[in-house]
Amino acid sequence: MKMVRFTKMHGAGNDFVLIDDREGNFPCDDHRRIVCMATRRLGIGCEGVILVQDSDRVDFKMRFYNPDGTEVELCGNGARCVAAFAREIGAAKADTMVFETLAGDIRAEILGDGMVKLAMPDPKDFADDFCVVGVPHKIIPVENLAKADVAGDGRRIRLSDEFAPDGTNVDFVTYRQPNRANMRTYERGVESETGACGTGATATAVIGVRDYGLSFPVYVTSAEGFELVVDGMESENGFTNLTLTGPVKRVYSGEIDLDTLDIIEE
Repeated sequence: MKMVRFTKMHGAGNDFVLIDDREGNFPCDDHRRIVCMATRRLGIGCEGVILVQDSDRVDFKMRFYNPDGTEVELCGNGARCVAAFAREIGAAKADTMVFETLAGDIRAEILGDGMVKLAMPDPKDFADDFCVVGVPHKIIPVENLAKADVAGDGRRIRLSDEFAPDGTNVDFVTYRQPNRANMRTYERGVESETGACGTGATATAVIGVRDYGLSFPVYVTSAEGFELVVDGMESENGFTNLTLTGPVKRVYSGEIDLDTLDIIEE
């Protein structure tokens, strides 16, 4: 039996499975097993599997896997959850920490009352309603968010030639002056609508300030009704000193036998 301890957490409605892999025993290359862990009804069910691994430079390393088994550079809400998890297991020794991601080193601070603040990478690759905040996001402004075809239009845009070959995340957004937005996200790698998206909230705020007359801090309400706060500064080259603040909650912990998972065939 290959028993693995895990903790289920959510950040603003974005849910994750977090695993202490500082001993390096988790089968990171077994993407089909990761898919099954993340699949609801067959596994634990989540919008991302997150590993905490040792780092020889900073407090720890974060590795993030989408439910389709692909490893990606960054997940904002996942990074906020991993900060709280790392503090809980002792991988981070203080409430302020720095950890490795594929998008670079990230600084996080546990504020108390279930809130975690994250320093986000500077956005880049600006185009029409598009930017990269660790991962790519296409913003679709809509007047009626409830009627947005997130599944259909989101998938079509995510797979369009414009964003080939890797695709993009797609955020449907209603902006409200002077500094508020509501959003729903079709997430690449999840291939469906997610409860929230931290990098998407950051991209939503940045595009809102740049193109739609909003001002920092921007208060972004997720699909699940939680509020994320994005702050930052405009600079000559775009934006800098971006932060993402919002709630994190530990849901439960348990064990799973990786050897008994029903592996989904590709």
